Amino acid sequence: MLDTVREVSTPELVALHLRLAGPVARALAWLIDFLLRFGIFAATGGVLAAFGKFGWGMFVIIIFALEWFYPVLFEVLGNGATPGKRALGLAVCNDDGTPIRWGPSFTRNLLRTVDFLPVAYGIGLLAMFTSSEFRRVGDVLAGTVVVYRSTSRSTTLPAVAPLAPSTRLSRDAQRAVLAFAERAPKLTSARAEEIAALAPQLTDQASGAESVQRLLGLANYIVGRRA
Repeated sequence: MLDTVREVSTPELVALHLRLAGPVARALAWLIDFLLRFGIFAATGGVLAAFGKFGWGMFVIIIFALEWFYPVLFEVLGNGATPGKRALGLAVCNDDGTPIRWGPSFTRNLLRTVDFLPVAYGIGLLAMFTSSEFRRVGDVLAGTVVVYRSTSRSTTLPAVAPLAPSTRLSRDAQRAVLAFAERAPKLTSARAEEIAALAPQLTDQASGAESVQRLLGLANYIVGRRA
């Protein structure tokens, strides 16, 4: 299946494009992780077999730890990526684009038992094929998505000295300022000044090129840049 894109907005009102990974890429990442775990099982099993019942008990503990804590530890401590996902350029994150933490990671991995049913991740694959965002059951309940690591912002704002607004800006006003700043590099100077003149309350009655610079300064302030 083709991958798709999810757009989310940060608290600074900057759009992020999350390129969602489809079942094929995720299956290949899972296979790599499975082979790594299998290699560890084979190596430790051969060594621990020499210790009889004690060795067998330790081997069972290792199997349990790798099956349940391997993905969680890598997702939380490894920027959302197990070795398999990292090899494919994938990562797990919350559906708002923020890094995954312990709770959601434990939830999505605990529910692998449901996704695996009735065999070979049957329910998980069915859920992904019927979801526009390729989420398995664990992803839905944990509020997570699997994305390509090259997440990008919609547009780079012109680098202008940030300007604090003289009055509190509404969310709509902030969006309008950011939309103008994103389009400004593609506009002629005359057209940019014409648009800026439509919002004298945002430019403190400035005119001409100064009004454009004020709006760009506001945009840089909104996204968190500081002088």
